[in-house]
Parts: sequence; structure tokens; C-alpha cells
Amino acid sequence: MSPRRITPLLLLLALLHAGAALAQDKGSVAPKPLPPLANPNDPKLGAKELFARKLLPSTGPAHVIGNYAKGCIGGAAQMPLNGDNWQVMRLSRNRNWGHPDMIALIKRLAARAHRDAGWPGILVGDIGQPRGGPALSGHASHQIGLDADIWLTPMPDRRLSREEREEMSAVMMVREDRLDIDPRVFTPGHVQVLRDAAQEPAVQRIFVNAAIKKALCREAKGDRSWLSKIRPWWGHDYHFHIRMRCPPGATECEGQKPQSEDEGCKPADLDYWFKDSVLHPKPPPIPPKPKPPMTLAQMPAACKAVLRAPDAKP
Repeated sequence: MSPRRITPLLLLLALLHAGAALAQDKGSVAPKPLPPLANPNDPKLGAKELFARKLLPSTGPAHVIGNYAKGCIGGAAQMPLNGDNWQVMRLSRNRNWGHPDMIALIKRLAARAHRDAGWPGILVGDIGQPRGGPALSGHASHQIGLDADIWLTPMPDRRLSREEREEMSAVMMVREDRLDIDPRVFTPGHVQVLRDAAQEPAVQRIFVNAAIKKALCREAKGDRSWLSKIRPWWGHDYHFHIRMRCPPGATECEGQKPQSEDEGCKPADLDYWFKDSVLHPKPPPIPPKPKPPMTLAQMPAACKAVLRAPDAKP
């Protein structure tokens, strides 16, 4: 989406979402289960209430339905909490589920981050819920198992405790004035990890803060074709967001239109993001009314079957 086509309301919503990302919401070591719904068949009930209460994926093969911000996934795979080169964060959120192709991609990226950047490994943020769908907090996307957040903080060379996984914050990579990266924390290793992620053929887009995109444009050497996949977007100054294309044969998956293969490094591509009105937006005189939550009826019809399907074996 071109920044010039973003409406003021969408801009506000994006900035609110970025604020949530800035908060680095902590998790809970002892999360309490959600209470049963009084009327789960209420047509006005937000679909997020239904999907958030599914603790396991549905049975059957992986099946992507709908689009990144309005859809679900059947037969999701779980990202293991620990690996040689990765650790999953915010375990209480139960969002380490995705399409098997995404899980495999993250594992490959973890190994490459260790090999190419010299990191002990990567810290994995949200992928998606066990059956995808809208979440109670945080993302509008991450609904079909093809989005994943990777912290820009390298994995420490030790196993993190449960408390650390719930409470530690990722490191801010952007300078205080928001005009560039912080060179004290953003290193050539970050450039290498982002290059490795973008060079995965199945990856369509990677979202980063505009200051990070600016730094990549300046510092990338050799083959720069991968830069076309790196897209500036609000927030994403603590983590980067990987988005995969629809898997082959996934006829019910609604992907995004292919983007330009241009590097996206011209002044005209970046100037918008560094305007003072974008970096320091003024609040609207009248706050917009909250949008009603998306209901199950507004989602693809096949998502009802995903919700009703039996649980896969743990």
C-alpha cells in the first residue's frame, strides 16, 4: 500500500497499533484461562473471543483460509519453544502456531542467523493462534499462519527463564529522534539476518521501521535485489515482521498483490516516513469511535468449520 493512499483514519489506527508495539506488553508466568462465554452463538460476539479460546489446532492437514487480516488456519503446526538457535517468547500468549512452511522457514532463519551473523540464535515473537483468526490484543494480521514476528534482539547464549520470556523487553533499534537507527545496537549482523529472511523465496514482504529500511538502503552491499521485499511500516522498531506468500495449492488463501521489484531506496520512497507530521502526529480533535469487532459471520464461511473441528492431539 502506498503511503500516499493511506486515509487519516487508517493512519491513526496504524499509529495506535505502533503504540501497542512500543509498549512491549509483558506476559504472565501463570496465565488464567479465559472464562466460558455466556452466549457463544451471539451473532454480535467478536470472533476474537471464539478463536482466543481454542488452545489447540484443529485436526487434519494445514489449510489456509482467507487473508492475513481476516481468516483462519486449520491443522496449524507448533513452533517448538526451544531449539539449537531459537527460543520462543511470551509463552502465555499461545501464539507460536502457524503454517508448517512458516515454522520450517523460522527454523532455517535461526540456523542462518547463527551461521551468517554469528548470533547464538533468534527470539521468536508472535506467529499466530492455534486456529489463527483475530486475537484479543495486538495484531490485526497474523490470522492465517503466514505472518511471524522476529525480535531484533539476538538470542542470548543461554536458556532464558520463563520469567524472562514473559517480562524482558526487546531492544529499541531506532534513534530517539526517529530519523535513523541507533548505531550502538543496530549492527551489521542485523543487516545479514534481514537479508537472509528476505532471500527466502516464499517470503513476500518484511515490515520494518522506516529508519531500519533507510539503514539497509545505505549499508547493503553486493546483490541488493532482496531490498524490494523490505517495507517500511509503523512500529517494527523492536522486531521485524515476516509475511509469506500463500502456499502452492492453497486455493482459499487470499494473498497480497505482488509488489514492485524496485529497491524502494529512492528519496521519494522514504521521504514520507520522515515528515514531522508522520513522526509526531497530532491527535484528532474528536477521537474516532471504536470499530465494532469482526464477527464470525464476517469471516470466510470455512472458518466456522475450523472452529468446530476436533482438537488435534497435543
